[in-house]
Amino acid sequence: MAGGDRTARRYVVSGLVQGVGFRWTAQRVARSLGVTGTVRNLPDGTVEIEAHGGPDALETLREALRTRMPGRVDAVHEDRLESPGRGGRPDDFRVVF
Repeated sequence: MAGGDRTARRYVVSGLVQGVGFRWTAQRVARSLGVTGTVRNLPDGTVEIEAHGGPDALETLREALRTRMPGRVDAVHEDRLESPGRGGRPDDFRVVF
């Protein structure tokens, strides 16, 4: 995929999303979509995802965060991120501790 076709988003997911396998499922889904980035638990009980990919893949990921994750998702908040230049973009999707 060309660099110009990629964009970046930050999702913060609230609900019962920690301790239920949410991060590992998010990693598996993101990788299957060719999305790179990170997923991590935040101290307030939410999960944060920073995702880089094509617009269609990010939309599919966002929908999966709402409907296909373990636990209970109450809300998915989305922000646009500045997509880092070449060399600054993650090359995989990983769980951050």
